[in-house]
Amino acid sequence: MGFGDGKVVDIHTHMYPPEYVKILESRTSIPLVRSFPGSPDPRLILLDTEVPILEEAEAAKARGETPANIPGRPLTKHYSSLNQKMHFMETHEIDISVVSLANPWLDFLSASEAGPIAESINADFSRMCEEKCGRLFFFAALPLTAPRDVILASIAHVSNLPYCRGVILGTSGLGKGLDDPDLLPVFHALADARLMIFLHPHYGLPNEVWGPRAKENYGHVLPLALGFPMETTIAVTRMYLAGVFDQVPKLNMLLAHSGGTLPFLVGRIESCILHDGHLHSAGTKPKKTIWEVLSSQIYLDAVVYSDVGLKAAVQASGPEGHERLMFGTDHPFFPPLGSDEEGEWESVTWNGAAVRKAFGAEDGEDSEEGKKVRGVMGANAVRVLNLRRDGCR
Repeated sequence: MGFGDGKVVDIHTHMYPPEYVKILESRTSIPLVRSFPGSPDPRLILLDTEVPILEEAEAAKARGETPANIPGRPLTKHYSSLNQKMHFMETHEIDISVVSLANPWLDFLSASEAGPIAESINADFSRMCEEKCGRLFFFAALPLTAPRDVILASIAHVSNLPYCRGVILGTSGLGKGLDDPDLLPVFHALADARLMIFLHPHYGLPNEVWGPRAKENYGHVLPLALGFPMETTIAVTRMYLAGVFDQVPKLNMLLAHSGGTLPFLVGRIESCILHDGHLHSAGTKPKKTIWEVLSSQIYLDAVVYSDVGLKAAVQASGPEGHERLMFGTDHPFFPPLGSDEEGEWESVTWNGAAVRKAFGAEDGEDSEEGKKVRGVMGANAVRVLNLRRDGCR
């Protein structure tokens, strides 16, 4: 999957360390992990809509029966095994991965337990990175349900971990969204520590948005294809309207899934701001345009599966937009369409092909367009996140 002699870097790839899975297995309410007859792998149950199916499945299990319907997502070995992550990287010719915890992160923990568990999870990631020095880096998890001083102490701690390159945040922030004024000290601390925020959608939009037929007929298409991207778009727009990027000018963010629908809608958002008299009369209109924020404080991953979306992402990111885009796989989500999870994953090869097509460099010619492809596929991430092998034996 490489392009010329450039490195391939995956900046959107997830893991659930074994310690994290144990925590979810011990829980009695969602989110939780359960095993059921008829499923070879444990299941992660996250959503309110899955609770009735969970209750039915647990009742069947208690009767010694195989449940008719099994809730949740199967947690295959791809989610927790370091060896499997490395096999996946070798299969797809990925040189470096920046791993991160996936949702629900630590947002379900009590205030007292969040700090110690965050430290433990980040230590797990640090050990993995040390074992595969130069091949792995990570985005840390923050104990957002803990008191502010604990969150700030966690930021100071992870900023000194040698393989940490930022933090992963969900769109709910402290529970009220990313425009919550109580998050400003956290944003300032992350900016001062030069830690990138990898912003990832959490649960999608409310289930009622999808209508009464969705649960029975539409699978996960609407919440994943539309809910996640819109969640990111709304979260960042709220941050922008609240003046976060003006107040924390050194804050840098990497948005999952190419920024959701933000690149496509940025012109409409800006037009609505300019035509909204309330923002002007109240003196709350942001100083920077949202175009300026996209070209100076926001980076986008390339997990959008088509050259059409990537072209919008590049164009919305300013004159040097190709330097603000970074390749990702979203592994271990979107597994291969066939039964062979040890082979190539279409979700990966599609994204790689989309990058080449977006820049008109599908044949790998050594041109300016080819250099842009090498940047997106790896060089940009190496530069922006300082992914060096210093200190590796």
